[in-house]
Amino acid sequence: MYIKRTLTFAAAAVFSMSAMAWQPSGKVECLAPADPGGGWDFTCRSVGNVMQTLKLVEGSVQTINMAGAGGGVAYAHTVSKRNSDDKLLVAASTATTTRLAQKQFPNLDADMVTWVGALGADYGIIAVGKNSPYQTLSELFEASKANPRSIKFAGGSARGGWDHLKVLIAAKAAGVEQLPAIPYLSYNNGGEAMTQVVGGQVDAFTGDISEATGFMDSGDLRVLAVLADERLPGKFGDIPTAKEQGIDAVGPNWRGFYMPKGASDEAKQYWVEAIDTLYASDEWKQVMASNGLIPFHPDADQFESFVQQQVQDIADLSREIGLMK
Repeated sequence: MYIKRTLTFAAAAVFSMSAMAWQPSGKVECLAPADPGGGWDFTCRSVGNVMQTLKLVEGSVQTINMAGAGGGVAYAHTVSKRNSDDKLLVAASTATTTRLAQKQFPNLDADMVTWVGALGADYGIIAVGKNSPYQTLSELFEASKANPRSIKFAGGSARGGWDHLKVLIAAKAAGVEQLPAIPYLSYNNGGEAMTQVVGGQVDAFTGDISEATGFMDSGDLRVLAVLADERLPGKFGDIPTAKEQGIDAVGPNWRGFYMPKGASDEAKQYWVEAIDTLYASDEWKQVMASNGLIPFHPDADQFESFVQQQVQDIADLSREIGLMK
């Protein structure tokens, strides 16, 4: 469900926030569960900048990178060591719900944190280096059909994570058999994975459009397809969809935040309203346009149920593809 915010709503949200008893003082931390250069890092840094521009925080918003276990280290840290921290936001996405769905965070599940909100969706892409012989997604998967082990993919999520799943979804739609045989190399973030593809060590990149813009702008990375129903707007409009190439594969990745379950109700309300206000701002609209994000912002009372349903849907998909029993 897409929620459109008006300027009147934004003004009301700012007013209500200024009147609230609790406001963050001093430093706010945004935990990016990966090294610099990937989608979670992008989420923290871009949101932090806009929050400070809009004066939604009095002090600074510091991005803390905490890589490990596909987001599991940051999730466990939030649950076990920061459970009552009112000034902690943690970047999340479909990659987070994928790991939760596949029980990759031992003894942790989706109801152990508070899901604050989403700030847009980022569509998946499959890309190759500028010197790659493959010109279309169909050509790439024709090679995989001939020999599933012939094309190596690199992504910023762990094996079985969302980046890996996007390859398998597209490969299955293209008619590739023996999906588990397709090589997938996991890196700490999308930036590291793209470096391997650009350098020629790996054949193709699987990730999201926002994390690839730098390599795309430099000409080092060629996007073969965006996994969307329709072409993206603006400067990304020249990128063909997988569907245009006869491969019915779609892979949206929402971007947003969770926060500690034990934080105060006042803090939870504040951050929900802060995310609403930020999403409605012209500054954030510009960030979305520049990075290929599409509108996606469920109401606060719907976001929690959306996350729980996505966890269930991904668990079902993972079993279908053979990644889970």
